[in-house]
Amino acid sequence: MAIPFLIDTDTASDDAVALIMALRRADVEVEAITVVAGNVPVEQATRNALYTAELCGSEVPVFSGAARPLLREYMHAEWFHGHDGLGDHGYPAPRRSAEKTPAPERIVELARTCPGLVLVTLGPLTNIALALQQDPSIAGSFSRCVVMGGAPCCEGNVTPAAEYNIWADPEAARIVLRSGLPIELTGWHLCRGEAALSPADIGRVLAIDTPLGRFAIECNSRARVAYGIQTGEDGISLPDPVCMAIALDPSIMTLASSHYVDVETSSELTRGMTVVDRLNVARDSRNRDVWAPLLDRGPNALVCWTIDVPRWKSLLYETLLEIR
Repeated sequence: MAIPFLIDTDTASDDAVALIMALRRADVEVEAITVVAGNVPVEQATRNALYTAELCGSEVPVFSGAARPLLREYMHAEWFHGHDGLGDHGYPAPRRSAEKTPAPERIVELARTCPGLVLVTLGPLTNIALALQQDPSIAGSFSRCVVMGGAPCCEGNVTPAAEYNIWADPEAARIVLRSGLPIELTGWHLCRGEAALSPADIGRVLAIDTPLGRFAIECNSRARVAYGIQTGEDGISLPDPVCMAIALDPSIMTLASSHYVDVETSSELTRGMTVVDRLNVARDSRNRDVWAPLLDRGPNALVCWTIDVPRWKSLLYETLLEIR
């Protein structure tokens, strides 16, 4: 029996690859794609989600959602993904349109009616926070909530302290982390270094010459240039596909541990920082005077620290190279 997935995305180049990974899995049924403003405005992100589904031959319903963060000014990431989010290659408009139901409302409906639903979030968490505000009880309805977000062990990619998805709407991220959802946090660090697609990896995908493989590399062409400028590394970093790989196969995680995680919302310097209580100091009675507001707050997220890189890439290749 197929596992039901709900994917929330700000569809740009790496999101598109993640969507392909889920839509082409025989053991997964994507019940809906909900779209949020993030990498690109919500209208463009919705168009990209529809186009990607079309490439996969899927009629999965797509629902457009929040056009801006809960409290903040909207800040896109077009400098990284291109103005259209897919590297500005002039892809045609999709044949379908989004559904009329707003994304947060559809999230609530699916949570109430679809047992065992796996939630995968690939963008800012605004839609999820709005759904939780409508009905906080839905937090207990999901079997898993795999979140691409945060920089729990290292530098961020939009500020020294923060990863873009969390930074873009830190108030929403805080609501989600404090909601009781069964969160698995997959940070930006997981897609770097050996986990990024190297020039040799890119050549392997292109050499097979399948439509999805060509699209995956082409739509990430602008992102490859931006990643090189940002980090000095040559390759394609794919945070959302790594997150999706973990959602599809949790054994790809090689080191993960449960901790209390919160998000900084008030500091100008560390806005959006994912603060991980890795040593459980907030629960140590010796720190009562310092940590009194946080005492007795147990783990609220499983934080992934490392992955099996060959296994993650193998799963990706099976998707893009149409190996069955």
